[in-house]
Amino acid sequence: MVKKKSSKTLFTTAALLGVIAGAVVGSRYYGLGVATLKEGEASMTRNIGGQQFLRWKSPRELPMLSFEDEAGKMLTLADFRGRTVLLNIWATWCPPCREEMPSLDRLNAKRGGSAFEVLAVSIDGDPAAVRPFYRETGIKTLQEYFDPKGRSLAVLGAFAVPVTLLIDKNGLEVGRAIGPAEWDSQTVESLIDEVQVSGEK
Repeated sequence: MVKKKSSKTLFTTAALLGVIAGAVVGSRYYGLGVATLKEGEASMTRNIGGQQFLRWKSPRELPMLSFEDEAGKMLTLADFRGRTVLLNIWATWCPPCREEMPSLDRLNAKRGGSAFEVLAVSIDGDPAAVRPFYRETGIKTLQEYFDPKGRSLAVLGAFAVPVTLLIDKNGLEVGRAIGPAEWDSQTVESLIDEVQVSGEK
């Protein structure tokens, strides 16, 4: 007589199958940074320190994306027109996000100003979690921006954090990457230079 499997065993099996399925899907899309990527849409990929950056054949318009600053004021990407922006969507509960945050801060410390800014937008449900994390990791130059309802991913057509978009001074997306990277590397700075030079033509 075959004994029936316990509900606990069935649950464990189902969970394992879910993890395997997620791994398969993740391996298919993790390096792309966007689940809706169409064939021939990206003109090139570039290694930016442990991650691939996809640059579109031509800059793409972005949908309306709104978020709050630390004072609770509602902002959109339009508020940053006129400067090149590196938009990073992250969360304190995301280990890869925590891993790359210091490099984003170093990049902003070096290049942040009237021509360039790193926008790190947290999707933490509790925005109060961000400031202690900044203190713990020595983040000094990144401003606090929040999307507590986590709508950014759907708006940007992304599926996971961290996702980082390079946006030109006209508010158009040049390209994107998903997963942690060395954002203060010379390769990234060269990419930013290229975008700023092309925007001046």
